[in-house]
Amino acid sequence: MKAALSLLQWTEGTAGPDLVSHARRLEELGYHELWLPEICGREPLSTAGYLLGRTERLNVSSGIANVYARDADCAAQTANGLAELSGGRFRLGLGVSHPVLVEPRGHQWVAPVRKMRSYLERLHAAPIESPRAARAAPVIVAGHGKGLVRVARELGDGSFLFLQPLAAVRMARELLGPDKELHVAVRCVLDNDAARARELARRACAFYISLPAYHARWTELGFDESDWRDGGSDRLVDAICAWGDAALLREKLAAFAEAGATHVVLYPCNPDEDYRPDSAMSTHWNWPLLEALAPR
Repeated sequence: MKAALSLLQWTEGTAGPDLVSHARRLEELGYHELWLPEICGREPLSTAGYLLGRTERLNVSSGIANVYARDADCAAQTANGLAELSGGRFRLGLGVSHPVLVEPRGHQWVAPVRKMRSYLERLHAAPIESPRAARAAPVIVAGHGKGLVRVARELGDGSFLFLQPLAAVRMARELLGPDKELHVAVRCVLDNDAARARELARRACAFYISLPAYHARWTELGFDESDWRDGGSDRLVDAICAWGDAALLREKLAAFAEAGATHVVLYPCNPDEDYRPDSAMSTHWNWPLLEALAPR
């Protein structure tokens, strides 16, 4: 199975004109989609609109919009507008985030499956008094637990997995069935030196490796506390990240497609990035890696 190749990229620190030129460069390289994250930097839906209006073929999507940041009516109206005005080049990626990121915003944490189910039910019922998009924006549900994957199957158009091994991809495909989209984000290091590549991957993934939600999922897949202690074992890093030269990276990414991913989403690790907890979000565009893996 061949999967479309996309990019997950923070845009903070990239000036607007440069952001446009970068998006157009991705378009020329043949990338399928640019996913825009959301924590506390650029708002992803407005940024997607800005870039969709300045590109021709590239899909630009929310990856991943926090359901606590805007109500379901707003999300439905925004997704319809972006899909309509771009000719169907927008996907609405939605996630429940984590308590450590949601509660400081003044929201009360709700159990993920219950929260996402009620959100999507309202999303589908929301009033939209504007022209309907010829191709509705697909709703992609982020979440690696079985419950959220089932919600994606029932109420969405697909799932988005992040930092999950091949076993999780196979399990998600089985739960989703054959027809739903499955987007799998993989942290990538363009470096054939195992020790150096793993160390960079550990620094880049440190925040996520510390989160209980990931520990719970990895435990179900045969990992244990020793795998996320001290920054992550070699076994865990090799399972959730891909490193090597371009040929080896392509081989490792192809395995995610064989496991059931319809879209593989590159999330580059950058050697010159400051990944300390108090640093800003990743803003570097890893063009050596993107050029090396370009579909064209």
